[in-house]
Amino acid sequence: MNDQPRRRPAKPHRRPKKDPVRFLAFEALRAVDERDAYANLVLPPLLKKARAKGDFDGRDAALATELVYGTLRRQGTYDAIVAACIDRPLREVDPPVLDVLNMGVHQLLGTRIPTHAAVSASVELARVVLGEGRAKFVNAVLRKVSAHDLDGWVEKVAPPYDEDAEDHLAVVHSHPRWVVSALWDALGGGRAGIEDLLEADNERPEVTLVARPGRSTTEELVKALGDENALPGRWSPYAVRMAEGGEPGALTAVQEGRAGVQDEGSQLVAAALAAVPVEGRDTRWLDGCAGPGGKAALLAALAAERGATLLAAEKQPHRARLVERALAGNPGPYQVITADGTRPPWLPGTFDRILMDVPCSGLGALRRRPEARWRRRAEDLEAFSPLQRALLREALEAVRVGGVVGYATCSPHLAETRVVVEDVLKGRGGEPVEAEWVDARPLMPGVPALGDGPDVQLWPHLHGTDAMYLALLRRTG
Repeated sequence: MNDQPRRRPAKPHRRPKKDPVRFLAFEALRAVDERDAYANLVLPPLLKKARAKGDFDGRDAALATELVYGTLRRQGTYDAIVAACIDRPLREVDPPVLDVLNMGVHQLLGTRIPTHAAVSASVELARVVLGEGRAKFVNAVLRKVSAHDLDGWVEKVAPPYDEDAEDHLAVVHSHPRWVVSALWDALGGGRAGIEDLLEADNERPEVTLVARPGRSTTEELVKALGDENALPGRWSPYAVRMAEGGEPGALTAVQEGRAGVQDEGSQLVAAALAAVPVEGRDTRWLDGCAGPGGKAALLAALAAERGATLLAAEKQPHRARLVERALAGNPGPYQVITADGTRPPWLPGTFDRILMDVPCSGLGALRRRPEARWRRRAEDLEAFSPLQRALLREALEAVRVGGVVGYATCSPHLAETRVVVEDVLKGRGGEPVEAEWVDARPLMPGVPALGDGPDVQLWPHLHGTDAMYLALLRRTG
């Protein structure tokens, strides 16, 4: 008689089940990391493809979007939490594993997904994309994370504010320390203001439409959206805000290029430049850094109403093609060229109005491009600095005496805003320029909290816009 214990039959191997929503979100996060892609460019085609295959409905697309953007926005906080739950330095965790972990942490701490569902779905995703061994690691880490809520974890992993204010804010609000420091310098004031700004950077921005003058109206857009899905712009007379979940590309006016998607801060910058009084001739306008074309399209429409011509110049050919697409169908005369604004093909004194929306760090658009905060480094500003000054100098050469230049950036960093303008006007690094400040504040009527002037800095937490900067300069000699 055989008295050996009988072995239990082995469990049949179960093939992991692919969750299309979380798999797509993981694909988008990997593209952001591996290819330095931007989520707002990667995600839409992935969602479109999934819808075409019948894998997604509107709720699925909304969840995938939340998983991608929420994970990217809170990456710094989640990294600190994961680091507290593992026995190795975070840098030794492979990036695909960290993406699955952070997406799981976001489901646990940043959404209403039940704990068991967040853990099991993340482990299942890990089985699909990482393998069984790493899935066990993901399971162990996420179970540790589930022991506390977000506030509890922040209290554990963030240094006290009184000991290190900037590091505390960096962990709590998920911004690199150098970005916290730079934004605080630009904003000024105490703790409340910087916390409001950092929190606003982590909120999902509204989709704002622009009705291009002479081609569309806000009334047309509101009617197309329906009263329940449309809100008036806060500040721009051309703006309509969309209710959450709308699809701007479905609107006829957007399809025809008579309207577009454009942050209200960008609309205000273009409108302010167009509103500056100039004496004498006012027929030649220039957008010297026109890609991808949103401000150029608004300027072209405003110019056409006055019988003026817009020249839109863009250095990069692929971005110049985007400008051409944005301006297509404009009723007034315009021209799009591929040209470098630091070595311009036009003669000095040619233009009456010039917009130079210069390349910058993009720290003003962290709501829309949350990955930029992790991709940028403080030393990147050193590369932008000479270019920004050169573009502004050339713009002031290209405008006629009495004409106006608008220097704009989508960054509030002082080294990219007022410091650049003051250096150029005072001749630091070149010859002094004969120009005077124009107070930009009256040219944004109704907009509060614009500071002491004469330049303007918009803020997400104060104005609901990207952190756009505008300095207006009139050439005097």
